[in-house]
Amino acid sequence: MDLKYTVKNQEYQTIKEVLKSEFDISSRLYLKLKKSNHIFLNSSPTSYDKVINKGDVIEIDLGFEEDNSNIVSTKIDLDILYEDRYMLIVNKPANIAVHPSLLHFKDSLSNGVKYYFDNIKLNRKIRIVNRLDKDTSGAVIFAKNEYIQESLINQMKNNSFKKEYIAILTRNIKRKIWYNKCSNFSKRRKHY
Repeated sequence: MDLKYTVKNQEYQTIKEVLKSEFDISSRLYLKLKKSNHIFLNSSPTSYDKVINKGDVIEIDLGFEEDNSNIVSTKIDLDILYEDRYMLIVNKPANIAVHPSLLHFKDSLSNGVKYYFDNIKLNRKIRIVNRLDKDTSGAVIFAKNEYIQESLINQMKNNSFKKEYIAILTRNIKRKIWYNKCSNFSKRRKHY
């Protein structure tokens, strides 16, 4: 089981309330879990509207298979920086697109991740958490389930997810110009 909660008191009446309040599960994911019978009460599959009591254990299994046939599997050498059962972090080289498009239908990083998932028998959608421009190199996170993807994206939205960038300069830049460009960027970024 991936998520687990033990009812401590009667602050929640139903499993649905626990899923929303304790796990912050989206309505879309909630419907998938309900439909696939991946919600458990005291180790038995249960319905979402089941009344709960103190001491009950609610568990969520996020390990269900998903159709990922929308992306073509292409053998691409991946530089895997980190992997666990919830995410895959890949070092994206410059000059490769992150996701398939009309111009990069079979040669994107996502095509390579699809090939990798197929080889390790992981039938999951390709869920990109962060994107980089085609010409930019750096770490790209792929979530292995919808819950992790939503959690990481929410962390980015509320700025609790820290990203750092390193730039390599090939010539000297006048300090005044550099400062002005950085301060203008900061001003623009605040409006997003």
